[in-house]
Amino acid sequence: MITFQIEDMTCGHCASKITKVIKATDTLATVQIDLSNHRVQIEPKQANVTELSKAIKDAGYAPMPV
Repeated sequence: MITFQIEDMTCGHCASKITKVIKATDTLATVQIDLSNHRVQIEPKQANVTELSKAIKDAGYAPMPV
């Protein structure tokens, strides 16, 4: 399980966009969003933490590994 703290994820649109880029990077990943705590938990199947972090950064967010 990979967890990111993403303070600039502030709304449902943000959560949707982040989920979309994670799924584009790893189509088999399981994604859980906790919007109120600004956390994303990912159970990857194909991608590693570096690839997932880069995808989230490229979408305009600042993921911090937890």
